Amino acid sequence: MSDLNNIFDVGARALSAQMVRLNTTASNIANAGSVSSTPEGAFRPLRPVFETVYAEAAGNSDLATTDVAGIVALDRAPTKQFRPGDPNADADGFVYQSTVNVDEEMVEMTDASRQYQNILDSLSTLRTLMSRTLSMGQ
Repeated sequence: MSDLNNIFDVGARALSAQMVRLNTTASNIANAGSVSSTPEGAFRPLRPVFETVYAEAAGNSDLATTDVAGIVALDRAPTKQFRPGDPNADADGFVYQSTVNVDEEMVEMTDASRQYQNILDSLSTLRTLMSRTLSMGQ
């Protein structure tokens, strides 16, 4: 499964994992104010689960990276609110609001964005160093 041949493969997979993290965070923010007529139907924040992936030739390589193993919903009980006029209200007049904390999601998005930028900077520096090394022999 793992096709880690060089450091650029490692970086590409790490960038992809951070992009999934950014997308789930954006989805959480988009659903922050949503309501449902049932507790089960209320939106719950999503989080990616990361796993370490090693190169297939583990004896010959020290390469490892991260992949997204899956995306899970956080186990938080939705907020029950009395809104009898809401079209989503149940028979008793209650709606169940998502448990997304926008401040928490903004921190998550900032962290994922910084991780993405750090990986990108590392790959850019590596490419520059490789180019300079090749130009030394000319």
